[in-house]
Amino acid sequence: METIELHGNVYSGNCPTRQVLDRIGDKWTALVIGVLEEEPKRFSELQRSIGGISQKMLTQTLRSLERDGLVSRTVYAEVPPRVEYALTPLGETLCAPIAAIRLWAEANIAEVAEAQAVYDAQM
Repeated sequence: METIELHGNVYSGNCPTRQVLDRIGDKWTALVIGVLEEEPKRFSELQRSIGGISQKMLTQTLRSLERDGLVSRTVYAEVPPRVEYALTPLGETLCAPIAAIRLWAEANIAEVAEAQAVYDAQM
């Protein structure tokens, strides 16, 4: 397989890094990576761990993450078949940045909600 060497600039309108930024900025991506940070999970475990995600959205998110090389999908030859999802080494490099954003959101939700209420009252 040929390696494609790219250097990106997310501020350039036609740069492919924007697609990567869209992927990692997606809330479902952040939540899936956060759950998989602990250990590999089956589809049903992921869905139970992420409140509000539909089966369709989880399927789409996992496929996109697998395509981008962030998540691996392993099928075990058992009856019934067992499928597990895990972070790849590349996917693991996103754990710390995503955890930092998650912690920031949890720590600052009260201030954000207050700012929203002030803004909405002015409209």
